This record gives sequence, C-alpha cells and structure tokens, in this order.
Amino acid sequence: MSINSHLEELKRKHTTLSHAVEMAQRSPASDDMEVVGMKKKKLQLKEQISRLKN
Repeated sequence: MSINSHLEELKRKHTTLSHAVEMAQRSPASDDMEVVGMKKKKLQLKEQISRLKN
C-alpha cells in the first residue's frame, strides 16, 4: 500500500468516525464511555495523518 493510499484510508476512517461521534452525541441513549473511546480513536487517526503528511 502506498503512503498516499494509506493516508486517504486514514482520512476516510477519521471522517466516518467523526460522523459517528456526532450522531452518538445527539442521541440521548448514547454511552458516554463509547463516545470517549471514539474520540480517542479519532485523535489517534488525526495524529497518524499528521505524521504521514510530514
């Protein structure tokens, strides 16, 4: 897998996770710990994207 394709895959996952976090936060029945976990994963993806860009 090339760096560019890996970078695009990470960006896609970050966007998907971002939408999932938004939907979970809007839902009154959402699990706060699950949202926290998704946010941590989203941050990890963002850090990976940043490292690959540099």
